[in-house]
Amino acid sequence: MLPWSADLAGRFDQQMFDSTLLRGNPLGDPHERPVLVYLPPGYDESDRRYPAIYVAQGYTGHLAMWFNRTPFRQPYPELLDALFASGDVPPAIVVFVDAWTRFGGSQYLDSPGTGQYHSYLCDEIVPWVDAQYRTIADRDHRAITGKSSGGYAAMVTPLLRPDVFGALATHAGDALFGVCYQPEFPVRARELRDLYDGSYEKFFASFKSRAGQTTGQDLHLLEMYGYSAAYSSEPDGTVLLPYDELGRLIPEVWERWLSRDPVAMVEQPQYAEALGSMRAVWIDAGRQDEYFLDLGATAFHRAALEVGVPEERLHFELFEGKHGGIEYRYPLAVEWLCRQLG
Repeated sequence: MLPWSADLAGRFDQQMFDSTLLRGNPLGDPHERPVLVYLPPGYDESDRRYPAIYVAQGYTGHLAMWFNRTPFRQPYPELLDALFASGDVPPAIVVFVDAWTRFGGSQYLDSPGTGQYHSYLCDEIVPWVDAQYRTIADRDHRAITGKSSGGYAAMVTPLLRPDVFGALATHAGDALFGVCYQPEFPVRARELRDLYDGSYEKFFASFKSRAGQTTGQDLHLLEMYGYSAAYSSEPDGTVLLPYDELGRLIPEVWERWLSRDPVAMVEQPQYAEALGSMRAVWIDAGRQDEYFLDLGATAFHRAALEVGVPEERLHFELFEGKHGGIEYRYPLAVEWLCRQLG
């Protein structure tokens, strides 16, 4: 496999989008965001309209990372192009969106702690794409996909806005919060105590001073704070952690987290109805996922069955693998979605 970029059968179009909703966001993050749109082979030679599939990135992800090259592995955009180059898969327009924040991510939610990233996607980016490109502009021909935090977005966004997205594919998405998140709380409490006297202010001061020299431990602490900013910020933007200095749950804050757990959400009638209305639902995860997101995937699959998603519109799979290195599965889900939406 060549270590440099491959020739493409389709093409990518990248533009900058000036977001009204992200302007003046609480973190001062850019309101001008890149949007990367893949146009399949034949797009420029026809007047055909296409389904649209949106791709959400995992935590710390930003748009430029999609083209990162690792040894003996093609980046996802090239795998995607190869999928459509074969001519065997019904073509689609694929939209890569950016919801990065200085905390590493937004969980694609509206929050006073980070900004209106859910509304940015649903009320700004989707209409803009429909106006700029020849999409089939309705929810039954629009899907959202992603892994990890992006997989969380793929689950929760259609639950919140079934009028916008009618299909989803989630790869090891954040779900079943008591299993995937809660075990980390005492670990992070101990790290913050031992390294920063229990102070996130001291952590952020240290983190800023060590630009380019961050550690895995830094990223874990940053991620936990970012989740809290997304799930449990006060109206004034104050970020509330769901646990105390001993790692014990703070029930009233933890309930706010659970209100955005996809598995718990589907227990409510409006979200159950939204999930049941999906034209296609793909769920997968590695059996050895370090964050137990295979268990969350299983729980979300059961919820989909309980709300009546028919088997022919539902794909569920646990494969041999961990949380990382599963990018090869992205095109499998896209192919399946294209056949369901076509």
